[in-house]
Amino acid sequence: MVSAPALPSPSVSIDAVFWKPPPHVIKQVPGYLKGYVRRFAQSSHDHRGTRENPGRVVTLVHKEDWDKFSEADAFPHEDVVWGVAYTIDPAYEAEDGYTMETLDIYGIVDGQEQVIIHNAFCYVGRNDNPSFIGSEPLNILADRIWRTVGPSGPNKEYLYKLADSVRELSPNSYDSHLFALEEMVQALDGISTKQSA
Repeated sequence: MVSAPALPSPSVSIDAVFWKPPPHVIKQVPGYLKGYVRRFAQSSHDHRGTRENPGRVVTLVHKEDWDKFSEADAFPHEDVVWGVAYTIDPAYEAEDGYTMETLDIYGIVDGQEQVIIHNAFCYVGRNDNPSFIGSEPLNILADRIWRTVGPSGPNKEYLYKLADSVRELSPNSYDSHLFALEEMVQALDGISTKQSA
């Protein structure tokens, strides 16, 4: 989901690359984007599900666009997405269904918010992508993620690794949607949802 022009450039990762960076990463820096949401709004039949029982993976969407797709988002006031900015090999290309955008990446430096990377490239999900499914109620989404398994493994493993990775980025990193979904899937798994403070 990340790319760069002719020279290696900072590019943002929003999903699996957190816990398994590609081999062409030159440098990585944690930070966050403003004006976006990360949601499990992408159908996955090739990695975390099957054609008969597709799983769900995350995609990055403009907050104002998500508000149009989502009738009842449980976290309507969040518009910050924590992730990792990678300096990558320019030969790496994103898959179809994404638009490359240039944006700033923020971080907390000495207790203050500031832009840590100007003009990074980020691939943002488009609603005209055939795999884009939009918003689903959290309980239905949690059940699907809990049940589905694909060639890359259980869908819940993807969720758990993503949630753990977001927590490990920074003492300030959070994602209320992701953590609420994780708690619901853990309940289906019979796992205690108490997190250490």
